[in-house]
Amino acid sequence: MKDKPAKILIVDDERSMVGFLDVLLTEEGYKTSTARNGKQALELIQKKDFDLILSDMRLGDINGIEVLKAAKENNSETIVIMISAYSTTENAVEAMNAGAYDFVPKPFDNDELRQTIKRALELKTPEHEKEKLSIELEENIHFNKIIGKSPGMLLIFDKISQIAETQTNVLISGDSGTGKELIAKAIHDKSDRANKPFICVNCGGIPDTLMESEFFGHKKGSFTGAISDKKGLFEAAHTGTIFLDEIGELSPLLQVKLLRAVQETVVKPVGSVEEIPVDIRIISATNKNLEQEVIDGNFREDLFFRLNVIPIKVPPLRERRDDIQLLARHFVRKYSKKMNKNIVKLSSYALDFLRNYDFPGNVRELENLIERSVAFSSTNIILPESLTLSLSSKRRWIEGVGNQRFDTEDVEQGVDLDEILSKIENAYLTKAMQLTGGNKNKAADLLGLSQRSMRYRISKQEETPSQ
Repeated sequence: MKDKPAKILIVDDERSMVGFLDVLLTEEGYKTSTARNGKQALELIQKKDFDLILSDMRLGDINGIEVLKAAKENNSETIVIMISAYSTTENAVEAMNAGAYDFVPKPFDNDELRQTIKRALELKTPEHEKEKLSIELEENIHFNKIIGKSPGMLLIFDKISQIAETQTNVLISGDSGTGKELIAKAIHDKSDRANKPFICVNCGGIPDTLMESEFFGHKKGSFTGAISDKKGLFEAAHTGTIFLDEIGELSPLLQVKLLRAVQETVVKPVGSVEEIPVDIRIISATNKNLEQEVIDGNFREDLFFRLNVIPIKVPPLRERRDDIQLLARHFVRKYSKKMNKNIVKLSSYALDFLRNYDFPGNVRELENLIERSVAFSSTNIILPESLTLSLSSKRRWIEGVGNQRFDTEDVEQGVDLDEILSKIENAYLTKAMQLTGGNKNKAADLLGLSQRSMRYRISKQEETPSQ
């Protein structure tokens, strides 16, 4: 038996918007009712139950928040999505605190609105909630402490399973913040060395003058400050795994000494004449192109081949967008619990924001972003306004309609500003006309233009030859 169509009430004081949404949602198979003001909406809410209410914030007679509260009082299971052309953080916070599922600013993308409504209705009943949670748990891949389901990460998970039991050295390459240490730890944890030491060394964080002593240890009196014998990190990792992060930062002298330790499986502490045998697996990581470093003469070729027996390339987050939502939700749960907050999710528009951002700092940047957002959030849902990017990581581009990007760094090579501005103007004009069903007067209102200016801009665009 076919499921009954969801019943949706559309509330807006603009006739064109009501008509547009009515057609849009009817075409999606929903059973719609409409109200042109708050009073009509309240009367309809009292007469029948709706699965979902899509209401504007400003209704002329009654504020949309009052419609929201009335709907929740009548039936707490009713899902309410607020929309507004005058969206502010205060409006969004008020709506969320009153029980809104989401807050959608105008003008909105039709496909995004459809998806928001679809996701909302999937949560309509506890049965749907359980089913969705079950599916999500099946889709979420938790490999050791690594989260991901993108093709690139699934290949890495498979590779880890294949190589973990071997004793072969591994070189993990990838941008900073992609989780190279987590991959190294997963290899160790799934090997027969899992209960043995896992020693992590940041090769870029130890001064060259102390590196040899840190790696291989020293004898008392071998240099100024050596007041006692010290065991090196390689010896401390005996029978286990040593993870050499930022291996590309090693000085030429240390590369020579490391090569001998790798080849001979022995270390000699500074100031000692005795060699100490070590049984270790070496996993290295770098954010550099080590092959190019070898070509440039900055890294020893023989050491590179010793370390790079099994290569693993970790894709940047921008190439594994399927994982962004999984990671973001994981970090929301993590920091919500840590900060004793009851933040249950990210709004659909916050998720869209994350999916469309390139994350130059990768997973580490995403985690920091979510941690800040949880700390400053005043509602139980993360809104786009909470996702404030740090100045050091903001992308220097403007996102236009239709995924057109304009990078201000291009100015160095010279740009055609008139052409860029024309494309931006055309994108906004097209979007406004789509939202109003081709009504130029309504589109002008959305864009804050006079009708005369609107007609002039449209005629100018029509005269411009297509690119």
